[in-house]
Amino acid sequence: MTHHHEPWVRVVKRTHISKQKAMLYRVLALLGALLAGALLMALLGYNPIQMYQDMVSGAVGKSILAINKKGVLAFSTSSQATMKIVTLLLVTALGLTMAFKMRFWNIGGEGQILVGAISCSYIAIRFGDTWPQWLLLTVMFIVACIGGGLYGLLPALFKARWGTNETLFTLMLNYIAIHFITFLQYQPTWQIQGTNFPKIRDFAASTRLPTVLGVHAGWIIALVLAVLVYLYFAKTKQGYEVSVVGESTNTARYAGMKVSRIILRTMFISGAICGFAGFLQVSGADGSLTTDTASGAGFTAITVAWLSGMNPLLMIIYSVFIAILERGAGRIQTTMGIPKSAADMLIGIILFFMLGVEFFINYRLVFRAGRVGKEAKAV
Repeated sequence: MTHHHEPWVRVVKRTHISKQKAMLYRVLALLGALLAGALLMALLGYNPIQMYQDMVSGAVGKSILAINKKGVLAFSTSSQATMKIVTLLLVTALGLTMAFKMRFWNIGGEGQILVGAISCSYIAIRFGDTWPQWLLLTVMFIVACIGGGLYGLLPALFKARWGTNETLFTLMLNYIAIHFITFLQYQPTWQIQGTNFPKIRDFAASTRLPTVLGVHAGWIIALVLAVLVYLYFAKTKQGYEVSVVGESTNTARYAGMKVSRIILRTMFISGAICGFAGFLQVSGADGSLTTDTASGAGFTAITVAWLSGMNPLLMIIYSVFIAILERGAGRIQTTMGIPKSAADMLIGIILFFMLGVEFFINYRLVFRAGRVGKEAKAV
């Protein structure tokens, strides 16, 4: 005799959930994350309240805006560092979302940032002392976008032509970009003049972006870009095509859309935006090129994109949230002596809760009420 039973629990996709209920779930998840993090630190012998206070003060200081030494209103010193992280994460997340919307899993944001940075760094080193600033910054911006775009286009070409796995392809391209920068560090034309030290020299002052409130102007461009990407998806034919391809390539083909062309175009834009992030790092935040230029943003931005549900406007909020976590984690290592491993674990717990709640917003668990199976004879 055999028994046929309905599963004890089933996962069912929600047909609808109100915005108020979804927001409630997210708030509860955040509270749960903070409580879990506090419990972890208490078990390790640290004061959770002081820890969270130090994290916030390390990220934004005593206030977000303050009067600097020159008597000018600007972001506080702590806030300036946080805003640079926010800018990098936001721009990269916007770039990755272009690909994710059509279910092309671009894990190569890190490499596309670096190739964009390499491209504009060549212009900075070659022409930094001779071209006027407006021309220099314009050309650096253009070549960074082209470089990142072509690097993003490469896996799309292979996917369209030979059906390669874009996840592995884009991931491997990250390491090629990183090691190419290591190669450049040993090139005499890129090194500090008069030395053989393997370090790319600092760029001329003319290659630097102007500052607004003490932070390079890239943070304003990033906010504008978030609005433009939102409008691209909501109001343009090309953005609609990306969404349709993401839902079903067969439906897109039936509607007369040229799927391969859409994938190639969108991946170029995705890589170009990531390359633009590289330009902002080189010309705005760092003033030089290193293997740490991307700072892991290509991977962290994936979390930003997923937490926001691919909504470009929500990415602004989540970029700030994660930037505060990153800055705050560094702060508590200094002020409270918390090991880096414990600080990273704290960030992991918080992000686990925040990502996990998205599952319960989109799906629900249905538990078996009782036995529903019937006995049947075995044949």
